Amino acid sequence: MTTAAILTVSDTRNLDNDKSGQTIATALTTAEITVTQRLVVPDDIVAIQSAFLQLELTEPDMIITNGGTGIAQRDVTFDALEPLLPVTIPGFGEHFRQISFTEIGTRALASRALAGFNVRNQLCFVLPGSTNACQTALQQLILPEWQHLLFERRK
Repeated sequence: MTTAAILTVSDTRNLDNDKSGQTIATALTTAEITVTQRLVVPDDIVAIQSAFLQLELTEPDMIITNGGTGIAQRDVTFDALEPLLPVTIPGFGEHFRQISFTEIGTRALASRALAGFNVRNQLCFVLPGSTNACQTALQQLILPEWQHLLFERRK
């Protein structure tokens, strides 16, 4: 059984109105991945890192975050999590921006979406907060590739 945890970063959302987190959970469940936990934290580096490290300790195979990956001053998710991912997968962010470019044009350049592995070798995806962006990442990148990425890392 494959497990995943979801972390939403937002100053305005909670578990009840977190459409992107719910969308991620539904897509994972449909793909027969068990969602073990969902958290929502504000756009704050310490809160993000604390929640992420808390999720690490629950030992999911994957951690997927959404929100705070843009370039606004409040968008600090990338800054909080990039240091916690010693092994990055550059092709994920590159391809995500390429796909997004066809959907939203040059606004895709502002995305700092990324993927990698933390020190516990859990597969981590750092996604924008937009529900459409989460759906795009899941359907076109994450769901087709997560098994291969985990297999390669666990060799």
